[in-house]
Amino acid sequence: MAVVHRLAAGWLVDHLSFINQCGYEIWDSSACPLAGTGSAAATSGACCAASALAATPLPRDGLEPGAAAGREAGGEAARRRFVFREEFFDISQPHIAAAPGEQLRQGCSDLRILILFPCVLVQKRKRQREPNPGELQALQYHSKVRKLIWEGTLGLVQEGLRSGFLHPTAAGLSHKRRAVPGHAGCGLAELCDMAKQFPAVGAGQHHPVQVLGEESSLPEQDLLCCLTENSSNSAKIIVVMGQRYLVPPRSSFLLSDVSCLQPLLSCKKKFDVIVMDPPWENKSLKRSKRYSPLAPWQIKQLPVPALAAPNCLVLTWVTNRQRHLRFVRDQLYPHWALQPLAEWHWVKITRAGEFVLPLDSLHKKPYEVLVLGRAPGDTEEAFRRLEAVAAIPDQKLIVSVPCSLHSHKPPLAGVLAEFVKPDVQCLEMFARSLQPGWTSWGNEVLKFQHMDYFTPLRDE
Repeated sequence: MAVVHRLAAGWLVDHLSFINQCGYEIWDSSACPLAGTGSAAATSGACCAASALAATPLPRDGLEPGAAAGREAGGEAARRRFVFREEFFDISQPHIAAAPGEQLRQGCSDLRILILFPCVLVQKRKRQREPNPGELQALQYHSKVRKLIWEGTLGLVQEGLRSGFLHPTAAGLSHKRRAVPGHAGCGLAELCDMAKQFPAVGAGQHHPVQVLGEESSLPEQDLLCCLTENSSNSAKIIVVMGQRYLVPPRSSFLLSDVSCLQPLLSCKKKFDVIVMDPPWENKSLKRSKRYSPLAPWQIKQLPVPALAAPNCLVLTWVTNRQRHLRFVRDQLYPHWALQPLAEWHWVKITRAGEFVLPLDSLHKKPYEVLVLGRAPGDTEEAFRRLEAVAAIPDQKLIVSVPCSLHSHKPPLAGVLAEFVKPDVQCLEMFARSLQPGWTSWGNEVLKFQHMDYFTPLRDE
């Protein structure tokens, strides 16, 4: 399961296990042909049929109709199962080691010195200088949350070590890493950018939802013009620009950038949970040119109010830059008429239970912020839905071994299960992967679904 331990401080989460419980099983096409894309199914608009907050593996006896037909026809249906490559979670040592004996045991005296004498911030810099306002604000914020993060993470790590989920000897171990081909997940953002040159598609020329058949090679223009859905209980393989991607069961996605969100709006769905990871502007991003950032005014234009159901829970990933955090809390959420509820922190640790970076690192921190907000609710039905779940708490921790792939965020389905009903509609914006029961949107929405990130487990 995704949540390994739950304490008052938060949750210890197994990201890899969550991915591998998504049901990446495919029935051999020669033994069990699956239904193809049908207009009747496409017009139904039923993008996700199963529970949005459950990612359980398929029952071994719960066969697809096509699989059963294959067996009745005299052929034993072969099942191929895929798992995410374990080496991408092989974080056995910190990226930057803390001083001996300080990891998860260091006190607060050093932090008080930094606050009283900010010139200490110049350590490891080529020239000494006074800290700028942004650095001082970041330090002040860190001083508020440091004790929470240190003590909460320590408790969850101790539980993980006791149960055997974490291993103190893992720091000395490392799997041999296989290189990922350069084409894995690449070209999707470029395709979305090229789509702006495609002829405009008139209203009514495309169904709002296209349903996947078995292995499908999808025309790029069709892929960009409507929501693509896997409504079955098994995974599907799709081919986009000659590359193969795994689509988990009961999931749907839209591949597009912010200039083409109309297909998502045309789906006529209202979402009870919206998670977003905007491409924030920062200097390192400009240097790396990894992806195109969005300015705050562009993020404000996202149609979140049009997509949110009454009392929708909105969660936004924020970098540790205080201006981004203030923007979300003080400008973005009020602009969308959302009430800020809480700030949670994702704490990144190694398999041995150490912070991936020193907690008091002056450059980067071993944690990221998640800001939670609530959309207004004006219907009796919305209030009834809230009565059956727990209130959103503040200052919770999500502790996990991170994926080494850039911006592969931990799953939130498990930690949100106690705060939302199981039959809700969930949307992830700026997604780079898919999950069962969720609708996902982004210009790289299939990136981490590329077949090169998975390995076949066995043939059955």
